[in-house]
Amino acid sequence: MAEKKDIVIRAVRRKGRGKNDARRARRNGQVPVTMYGGGIEAVAALAELRDLAAILRSDTGRNTIFTLEVEGVEATEVMFADRQIDPVRMRLIHADFKRLVKGEKIEATVPLRLIGEPIGVREQSGILEQIVRNVEIRCQPREIPEALEVDVTNLGVHDVLHVSDIPISEGIEILAEPDMVIATVGVVKEEPVAAAPVEGEVPTEPEVIGKGKKEDEGEEPAEGKKPAEGKKE
Repeated sequence: MAEKKDIVIRAVRRKGRGKNDARRARRNGQVPVTMYGGGIEAVAALAELRDLAAILRSDTGRNTIFTLEVEGVEATEVMFADRQIDPVRMRLIHADFKRLVKGEKIEATVPLRLIGEPIGVREQSGILEQIVRNVEIRCQPREIPEALEVDVTNLGVHDVLHVSDIPISEGIEILAEPDMVIATVGVVKEEPVAAAPVEGEVPTEPEVIGKGKKEDEGEEPAEGKKPAEGKKE
C-alpha cells in the first residue's frame, strides 16, 4: 500500500499566470502546480522539478502521499491528481495535487500484475496476452496497493480472465466493468511454408497458349496463303 514517507515538498505562490511566466519558471527548474480539493480554494504555486521528479520515479509513483508546504498556506497532505509531460523532452511541465481529507476515499490508477506461468503456455504451446495493464480503483489514500496481482497459473489455452477475477482487499473497489477481459492464453497459427526447390531441378514454366505460335517447318501453308519465295542467289 502507499505508505507515508514523510516527504515534504516546498513551493512558492505563483504570481504570474501567463504562458511566458510558466516558460520562465520551467527554465529556472520549477514546475507550475495547482493544489485543490477539501472544500478549500485552489492554490497555484511553483515547485522544484527535481523534487517532483523524484516522487514520480519512486516505487509508489503518482500514488505517493506527501506534504505540500506553500508560503502563506497551511501545510497539507496531497497526492498527484494529474500531470502533464513534455512529449519531446519527457519532462514534467505541470501538475495538479489533490488535498487528502481524513475519511474520504479517492480514485487512483494502479498496475495489474500477472503472477505465474499459465498451464496453457507451459504444456500447450500457448502465449499469454495481457490486455489490461492498469485499473482504476477507489479506496482510502493509505490503502492504495502498489499493484493488484492475479495468479494465472491455471489458465489454459483459450481461457480468459476478467476484472471480476481480480482478488482485492476489503475497502478497495475496482471501477472497471466486471466482465472486462484482462488476460487470455492464445495459440499462434503457423503459416504453411512452401517447399524448397530440389537442387538441379529446372523449374517448370507455364505454357502459353494461343499467342506467338509459329508455323512448323515444312507445314503446308493455310488455304489462300502463298508460299514464301525462295531466296535468289
